[in-house]
Amino acid sequence: MTLSTSQPHLVPAHGLAVWDWVHAAVIVVVTVALSQVVRRTTLKAFGNHSERPAARISARFGAYLIGAAGLMYALNALHVKIGPLVGALGISGIALAFALQDTLQNLVAGVILQARRPIRHGDQVEVGRYEGTVVDIDLRNVLVRTYDGLDVYLPNRMVLEGPIVNYTISPSRRLSLHIGVGYHTDLAHAQRCLVDAVSRVEAVASDPPPAAWVTDFGESAIEFTVLFWYSVAEHSLWDVRSAVAISMQKALHDDGIEIPYPTRAITVDQTARNGFQATTPPAASRSW
Repeated sequence: MTLSTSQPHLVPAHGLAVWDWVHAAVIVVVTVALSQVVRRTTLKAFGNHSERPAARISARFGAYLIGAAGLMYALNALHVKIGPLVGALGISGIALAFALQDTLQNLVAGVILQARRPIRHGDQVEVGRYEGTVVDIDLRNVLVRTYDGLDVYLPNRMVLEGPIVNYTISPSRRLSLHIGVGYHTDLAHAQRCLVDAVSRVEAVASDPPPAAWVTDFGESAIEFTVLFWYSVAEHSLWDVRSAVAISMQKALHDDGIEIPYPTRAITVDQTARNGFQATTPPAASRSW
């Protein structure tokens, strides 16, 4: 029996040498490092806008693309046949696509939102029944912080398919307030008083100018609708509405114009009242 003096060749059971594993590991390490470089370079290319969702999504997409290419090279270094693997992944991908249909729809909708950009970070929007400020947009959700401080995560598909009102796109927004005056009021004087009061509010725009119109004869008051504009970028909705309401109430009070409470007039028929006679019901009979 003759013993071989040559060094044994380390070959795993599946026929791969140690060098093949080292080669694949080097490719993986280089891929991870390169994907991080691509991610940081993409964010740096956006400059001061690196916090915007489009920058983050572009950076992630570039990193994922580098990672997928590196994985293919690593498998090739391990002598894995890519063709049959891709075919198997394709069949499995179809089943996975049906299972993750909602997630994929939100992913595609997120890409479309980033391409069309109907809303952006910091925009004041109304999406469905939610109104607030856009805090974040990722590949699955749009985060809207409502004016009462609630964080609402809206699926991208719902945002894309539903109506979107973006108040920030337009430089100014019109608001309306309703206020009533007594029936004995000089309406022309009250109209001038309301317009002057709104015009004195610093946040209210002078062009277009504010206006006040008589809109209804209510049960207890004659209703005015006051219209005014403000800059969305400089002021918040609630601050402007509050300032305008305070100014109108003070102006009407100083001019002696009444803002009436809801009232009810009750008329009593005196004839019926005087003819009313109280009657006592007969006593109940008892039997022993």
